[in-house]
Amino acid sequence: MKFHKFISVILHPMVIPTIGILLFLSVSPNEIKKERQYLLISIVFFSTYIVPLISLVILKTLGVINSFQLESIKERKTPLFIMLLIFYILGKMLINIPDFKELGILFYGTNVSLALVYLLFTFQIKSSLHILSLSSTLGFFLLYGSLYSINILPIAIILIILTGVLASSRLYLKAHNQKEIYLGFFIGLAGQFIAYSLL
Repeated sequence: MKFHKFISVILHPMVIPTIGILLFLSVSPNEIKKERQYLLISIVFFSTYIVPLISLVILKTLGVINSFQLESIKERKTPLFIMLLIFYILGKMLINIPDFKELGILFYGTNVSLALVYLLFTFQIKSSLHILSLSSTLGFFLLYGSLYSINILPIAIILIILTGVLASSRLYLKAHNQKEIYLGFFIGLAGQFIAYSLL
Protein backbone atom coordinates (compact mmCIF):
# COMPACT_ATOMS: atom_id res chain seq x y z
CA MET A 1 0.00 0.00 0.00
CA LYS A 2 2.77 2.46 0.95
CA PHE A 3 4.63 1.76 -2.30
CA HIS A 4 1.54 2.44 -4.42
CA LYS A 5 0.80 5.67 -2.59
CA PHE A 6 4.45 6.72 -2.95
CA ILE A 7 4.32 6.13 -6.71
CA SER A 8 1.08 8.10 -6.98
CA VAL A 9 2.64 11.04 -5.13
CA ILE A 10 6.01 11.25 -6.93
CA LEU A 11 4.29 10.80 -10.31
CA HIS A 12 1.46 13.18 -9.55
CA PRO A 13 0.12 15.21 -12.53
CA MET A 14 1.45 18.38 -10.88
CA VAL A 15 4.99 16.93 -10.84
CA ILE A 16 5.14 15.49 -14.38
CA PRO A 17 5.47 18.85 -16.23
CA THR A 18 8.68 19.62 -14.34
CA ILE A 19 10.00 16.12 -15.05
CA GLY A 20 9.13 16.65 -18.73
CA ILE A 21 11.10 19.90 -18.79
CA LEU A 22 14.15 18.22 -17.25
CA LEU A 23 13.97 15.43 -19.84
CA PHE A 24 13.61 17.98 -22.65
CA LEU A 25 16.67 19.89 -21.51
CA SER A 26 18.66 16.65 -21.34
CA VAL A 27 18.07 15.87 -25.04
CA SER A 28 17.60 19.29 -26.63
CA PRO A 29 20.11 19.88 -29.45
CA ASN A 30 20.07 23.63 -28.71
CA GLU A 31 22.80 25.25 -26.63
CA ILE A 32 20.78 26.70 -23.77
CA LYS A 33 22.50 28.74 -21.07
CA LYS A 34 22.24 27.38 -17.53
CA GLU A 35 20.57 30.57 -16.34
CA ARG A 36 17.78 30.15 -18.91
CA GLN A 37 17.40 26.49 -17.99
CA TYR A 38 17.02 27.33 -14.30
CA LEU A 39 14.55 30.09 -15.12
CA LEU A 40 12.48 27.73 -17.27
CA ILE A 41 12.42 25.01 -14.61
CA SER A 42 11.47 27.55 -11.93
CA ILE A 43 8.62 29.01 -13.98
CA VAL A 44 7.18 25.61 -14.87
CA PHE A 45 7.52 24.23 -11.33
CA PHE A 46 5.90 27.31 -9.80
CA SER A 47 3.08 27.38 -12.38
CA THR A 48 2.25 23.67 -12.47
CA TYR A 49 2.99 22.67 -8.87
CA ILE A 50 2.97 25.59 -6.43
CA VAL A 51 0.01 27.48 -7.93
CA PRO A 52 -2.24 24.37 -8.25
CA LEU A 53 -1.26 23.27 -4.73
CA ILE A 54 -2.22 26.64 -3.27
CA SER A 55 -5.42 26.55 -5.33
CA LEU A 56 -6.35 23.14 -3.90
CA VAL A 57 -5.79 24.38 -0.33
CA ILE A 58 -8.01 27.41 -1.01
CA LEU A 59 -10.71 25.27 -2.66
CA LYS A 60 -10.69 22.85 0.28
CA THR A 61 -10.90 25.73 2.75
CA LEU A 62 -13.88 27.14 0.83
CA GLY A 63 -15.54 23.73 0.77
CA VAL A 64 -15.46 23.43 -3.03
CA ILE A 65 -13.61 20.12 -2.68
CA ASN A 66 -13.78 17.60 0.16
CA SER A 67 -10.28 16.16 -0.21
CA PHE A 68 -7.12 16.52 -2.27
CA GLN A 69 -7.87 13.16 -3.92
CA LEU A 70 -10.65 14.81 -6.02
CA GLU A 71 -12.56 11.55 -6.23
CA SER A 72 -15.77 12.86 -7.81
CA ILE A 73 -16.25 14.53 -11.17
CA LYS A 74 -17.85 17.53 -9.46
CA GLU A 75 -14.73 18.07 -7.34
CA ARG A 76 -12.44 17.77 -10.36
CA LYS A 77 -14.08 20.49 -12.45
CA THR A 78 -12.67 23.65 -10.82
CA PRO A 79 -9.07 22.36 -10.33
CA LEU A 80 -9.05 21.09 -13.92
CA PHE A 81 -10.27 24.44 -15.22
CA ILE A 82 -7.41 26.15 -13.33
CA MET A 83 -4.93 23.73 -14.94
CA LEU A 84 -6.42 24.47 -18.37
CA LEU A 85 -5.70 28.17 -17.88
CA ILE A 86 -2.16 27.54 -16.59
CA PHE A 87 -1.20 25.20 -19.43
CA TYR A 88 -2.65 27.56 -22.03
CA ILE A 89 -0.64 30.50 -20.64
CA LEU A 90 2.56 28.42 -20.53
CA GLY A 91 1.99 27.16 -24.08
CA LYS A 92 1.36 30.68 -25.38
CA MET A 93 4.46 32.01 -23.63
CA LEU A 94 6.89 29.23 -24.60
CA ILE A 95 5.87 28.81 -28.23
CA ASN A 96 7.15 32.35 -28.94
CA ILE A 97 10.63 31.60 -27.54
CA PRO A 98 12.85 29.97 -30.23
CA ASP A 99 14.75 27.62 -27.87
CA PHE A 100 11.56 26.51 -26.16
CA LYS A 101 9.07 26.56 -29.06
CA GLU A 102 8.59 22.78 -28.90
CA LEU A 103 7.68 23.04 -25.22
CA GLY A 104 4.85 25.33 -26.27
CA ILE A 105 3.46 22.38 -28.23
CA LEU A 106 3.90 20.15 -25.16
CA PHE A 107 1.75 22.45 -23.03
CA TYR A 108 -0.78 23.11 -25.78
CA GLY A 109 -1.03 19.36 -26.36
CA THR A 110 -1.61 18.65 -22.69
CA ASN A 111 -4.18 21.44 -22.70
CA VAL A 112 -6.05 19.73 -25.54
CA SER A 113 -6.06 16.51 -23.51
CA LEU A 114 -7.35 18.28 -20.40
CA ALA A 115 -10.06 19.96 -22.48
CA LEU A 116 -11.15 16.53 -23.73
CA VAL A 117 -11.27 15.25 -20.15
CA TYR A 118 -13.35 18.28 -19.15
CA LEU A 119 -15.71 17.65 -22.08
CA LEU A 120 -16.17 14.03 -20.96
CA PHE A 121 -17.32 15.30 -17.55
CA THR A 122 -20.53 16.30 -19.34
CA PHE A 123 -21.19 12.59 -19.91
CA GLN A 124 -20.12 11.69 -16.35
CA ILE A 125 -17.00 9.98 -17.68
CA LYS A 126 -13.86 10.16 -15.56
CA SER A 127 -10.34 9.38 -16.77
CA SER A 128 -6.98 9.09 -15.02
CA LEU A 129 -5.11 12.39 -14.98
CA HIS A 130 -2.07 10.60 -13.54
CA ILE A 131 -1.81 8.38 -16.61
CA LEU A 132 -2.78 11.21 -18.96
CA SER A 133 0.13 13.34 -17.78
CA LEU A 134 2.66 10.58 -18.47
CA SER A 135 1.21 9.55 -21.82
CA SER A 136 1.06 13.19 -22.90
CA THR A 137 4.76 13.50 -22.10
CA LEU A 138 5.43 10.28 -24.00
CA GLY A 139 3.49 11.56 -27.02
CA PHE A 140 5.49 14.79 -26.99
CA PHE A 141 8.86 13.01 -26.98
CA LEU A 142 7.78 10.62 -29.74
CA LEU A 143 6.97 13.64 -31.90
CA TYR A 144 10.06 15.56 -30.82
CA GLY A 145 12.40 12.65 -31.54
CA SER A 146 10.82 12.07 -34.94
CA LEU A 147 10.96 15.72 -35.98
CA TYR A 148 14.55 16.36 -34.97
CA SER A 149 15.99 12.86 -35.46
CA ILE A 150 16.86 12.62 -31.77
CA ASN A 151 17.23 9.24 -30.09
CA ILE A 152 14.53 9.37 -27.44
CA LEU A 153 14.26 5.59 -27.09
CA PRO A 154 15.67 5.55 -23.51
CA ILE A 155 13.20 8.26 -22.47
CA ALA A 156 10.31 6.47 -24.20
CA ILE A 157 11.16 3.18 -22.46
CA ILE A 158 11.40 4.89 -19.06
CA LEU A 159 8.07 6.68 -19.57
CA ILE A 160 6.33 3.48 -20.68
CA ILE A 161 7.65 1.58 -17.66
CA LEU A 162 6.63 4.39 -15.30
CA THR A 163 3.18 4.48 -16.91
CA GLY A 164 2.77 0.74 -16.31
CA VAL A 165 3.89 1.00 -12.68
CA LEU A 166 1.67 4.02 -12.08
CA ALA A 167 -1.34 2.37 -13.73
CA SER A 168 -0.91 -0.68 -11.49
CA SER A 169 -0.69 1.56 -8.43
CA ARG A 170 -3.82 3.52 -9.34
CA LEU A 171 -5.73 0.27 -9.88
CA TYR A 172 -4.41 -1.20 -6.63
CA LEU A 173 -5.53 1.89 -4.71
CA LYS A 174 -8.92 1.66 -6.46
CA ALA A 175 -8.50 5.28 -7.56
CA HIS A 176 -9.54 4.26 -11.10
CA ASN A 177 -10.85 1.30 -13.04
CA GLN A 178 -9.22 -0.11 -16.17
CA LYS A 179 -11.43 1.90 -18.53
CA GLU A 180 -10.42 5.18 -16.85
CA ILE A 181 -6.73 4.17 -17.03
CA TYR A 182 -6.89 3.35 -20.76
CA LEU A 183 -8.93 6.46 -21.47
CA GLY A 184 -6.38 8.67 -19.72
CA PHE A 185 -3.55 7.06 -21.68
CA PHE A 186 -5.10 7.49 -25.11
CA ILE A 187 -6.38 11.02 -24.43
CA GLY A 188 -2.90 12.05 -23.31
CA LEU A 189 -1.29 10.70 -26.47
CA ALA A 190 -3.99 12.09 -28.75
CA GLY A 191 -3.71 15.60 -27.33
CA GLN A 192 -0.09 15.93 -28.43
CA PHE A 193 -0.76 14.78 -31.99
CA ILE A 194 -3.83 17.02 -32.28
CA ALA A 195 -1.88 20.06 -31.05
CA TYR A 196 1.01 19.32 -33.42
CA SER A 197 -1.31 18.97 -36.41
CA LEU A 198 -3.00 22.29 -35.56
CA LEU A 199 0.21 24.20 -34.86
